[in-house]
Amino acid sequence: MMRIGVLSDTHGFLPQQVYSFFEQCDELWHAGDIGQGVLDALEDFKPVRAVWGNIDDASLHHCLPQTDVFEREGRRVMLTHIGGRPGRYAPGVTERLRLVKPDIFVCGHSHILRVGYDKDMRLLHINPGAAGRQGIHRVCTLVRFVLDPDPSQLEVLDFQR
Repeated sequence: MMRIGVLSDTHGFLPQQVYSFFEQCDELWHAGDIGQGVLDALEDFKPVRAVWGNIDDASLHHCLPQTDVFEREGRRVMLTHIGGRPGRYAPGVTERLRLVKPDIFVCGHSHILRVGYDKDMRLLHINPGAAGRQGIHRVCTLVRFVLDPDPSQLEVLDFQR
């Protein structure tokens, strides 16, 4: 059983709420637009899986993948920044989802919290919204859940930016 914390779109700013909300998490997944300072701070706090986003510079492109596929608790996870949403995935994502067949698909970019099951792709779609100060959102969001091996006890923290 793993406790997973999910965030995205920090844009170089790490809110203090991350530390308390993710305190009991075993691993953090960051879905891009992270910023080098945030990556370093998260790695000092917990084990991190992260991908680069469209605002991240070349230094992060060299140390992070654009898309990461990995397994946790017997579940395949696909993590990327620009992914879209069920029924409206970004160009190329539908084909990649069909090829990879993840159980969980995590993406960011939209700054809009969205969690739901995609029946057509047979996966849990998680977009944790945005945790940083830049962007269209007014409320920051973080997601955490238990992976045992199916996701359960999913919780969202929202707070003013």
